[in-house]
Amino acid sequence: MYTKERQIAVDVMRHAAQMAEQIRGETGKPQALQKADDSPVTIADFAVQALICHVLNKEFPTDAIVAEEDADTLRSPEMAWVLAEVSRHLQPYAGNADSDTVCDWIDLGNGTPTKRFWVLDPIDGTRGFVRGDQYALALALIDNGRIVLGVLACPALGLQFEEVPGQLFYAVRDGGAFVVTQDNGSAIRLERTEHVEPDRFHLLESVEQDHNDRQRQESIARSLGMILSPLRVDSQAKYALLAAGMGALYLRLPPERTPDRREKIWDHAAGVLIVEEAGGRVTDLDGLPLDFTVGVELAANRGIVAGVTRIHEQAIRALSPDGERLV
Repeated sequence: MYTKERQIAVDVMRHAAQMAEQIRGETGKPQALQKADDSPVTIADFAVQALICHVLNKEFPTDAIVAEEDADTLRSPEMAWVLAEVSRHLQPYAGNADSDTVCDWIDLGNGTPTKRFWVLDPIDGTRGFVRGDQYALALALIDNGRIVLGVLACPALGLQFEEVPGQLFYAVRDGGAFVVTQDNGSAIRLERTEHVEPDRFHLLESVEQDHNDRQRQESIARSLGMILSPLRVDSQAKYALLAAGMGALYLRLPPERTPDRREKIWDHAAGVLIVEEAGGRVTDLDGLPLDFTVGVELAANRGIVAGVTRIHEQAIRALSPDGERLV
């Protein structure tokens, strides 16, 4: 099931990841522009979103696409040089397209969640992308409120599967999770077990401190016997590492100063399915399934708890006010 969707998604994500690495390699340290909410955005964010939205709309014209970026800022005269660079990098992958067409492709991602829709974060971990560290391209398909397809391209991630960095992870609901190299090598199935190697008994958490309650997360990890230093990684690459057995637990708890903070769906959808299909479990900090039916935010959920089943259950108990909640 979803065979065509998987094939199209994996193919376009591979091309988009290649383009993103070319942009980063060409510019050395990519210039980050500031959006209205003070978050960074780069030429790669716009180019990747344009390419993926263009392909998805061509292949699945009735599907909505919900993506992080829009082209409003690119249409201003002072941003003409940025738009020109976006168009230039798109040419090898999408042919010549004028500025208006490129902006229209980007804005295909301005859809709203419906019965069936795609969720896209073109460059997840933009700060990591700019620093030269980890980042991910994240794409998921949600059908009737369930994530049915997830693809994570991690161009800078090197695991035990290959010495050369650049891996792409994908999963189909009830069809398993897999990893392939960026250059289209053979797929390797990911199957987590309850056993975690001692040298991989890590907590995974975000690099950016304002994304989570780091002190509480590390206290929970220590209570579960995690004495190794946490692995701090930008983007949904954390989900990829968890699915591949390179860590035991991923926590993302709301900071104390913003306890009502809710996560964006594009920051988690693809990684959630990959971890679940690899044999892990992902819920909010109350042990509730993540609800992707309530808009662009996970408004019904607080925080993220992901891990192998045994560790996940222990973390939920530790997070419970009475310490006894069972899930």
